[in-house]
Amino acid sequence: MESPIKQTNVPGFTVIGIAARTDNAKESTSDGIIPKQWQRFFSEGMLPKIPDTAGPNLYAVYTDYANDHNGAYTYVVGAAVKDGTAAPGGMVVKRVLTGQYAVFTTEVGPFAKVVPAAWQRIFKLEEEGKLKRAYKTDFEIYDQRAQNPQSAQIDIYIGLK
Repeated sequence: MESPIKQTNVPGFTVIGIAARTDNAKESTSDGIIPKQWQRFFSEGMLPKIPDTAGPNLYAVYTDYANDHNGAYTYVVGAAVKDGTAAPGGMVVKRVLTGQYAVFTTEVGPFAKVVPAAWQRIFKLEEEGKLKRAYKTDFEIYDQRAQNPQSAQIDIYIGLK
């Protein structure tokens, strides 16, 4: 018997970071943008450039969905900030909406393996009708459990209808 999906109410918050438009078809190839966004975030030292951060965690935000998991979306790598903070040049401000979210925790392992595996689980639950996604904002939290990219664990929050 599968465990019930954990749900929580999330108060909205603001993230500043770097954004790119992509879709899941592209991300399933070696041309995926998401790994390149993380590489750019760290290689260009983005975190210290983000003003008024609200804690040490990094966030990946999925927003501006064209439609469902087959459509394009905006992917943002960044940090939570105090509301009203302006984005420095080359970065964007995105709002994670207040609402009910399903919470999925990945296995412990390399990012490149555990994060896509968790998303496959999410897509499967959605296909089976067990998960009703809102397609407004979804996000991943990279906290102290994610400091070693080869042995990491993250939480994925999926916005619900």
